[in-house]
Amino acid sequence: MDQKTALELFEYRDGELYWRVKPCRRDPIGMKAGSVDPARGYISINYKRKRYYAHRLIYLIHNGYLPPEVDHIDGDKTNNRVKNLRACNHAQNAQNRPAQSNNKSGVKNVVWDKNREKWVVYMKVDGKNTNFGGFEDLELAAFVASELRDRHHKTFARHV
Repeated sequence: MDQKTALELFEYRDGELYWRVKPCRRDPIGMKAGSVDPARGYISINYKRKRYYAHRLIYLIHNGYLPPEVDHIDGDKTNNRVKNLRACNHAQNAQNRPAQSNNKSGVKNVVWDKNREKWVVYMKVDGKNTNFGGFEDLELAAFVASELRDRHHKTFARHV
């Protein structure tokens, strides 16, 4: 979809898209477009048998182009306000993800190495998984991981 088509189909209001046209028999003009996709958590919109994500359409409407990926700055996949969306590549988008649900240390980028009996700090830098050393103290490892995220991921760093 291009910007012109998106502007013809949708009206943007405070992070939401509303239909400017009648998308199907049951939905009226002015109705909020889309619903939360249970598999991905994003607001998706179906139009002419194709799925579009609202955050991508909103970015397109306001910026005139679609970057490889669109990041939600605050990490909330349903907060599609323009100020919360930014262009990024896949690596940057991954840096802004929260800690995985199976994280046993409770700290992003820190794992327990049972062979060394130390907390190990690791993260992906320039496309490579990099080990930044082992620490006996979890708090020190957490501090080091936080500093490294700030240094390498900059504005895309997420600490939780």
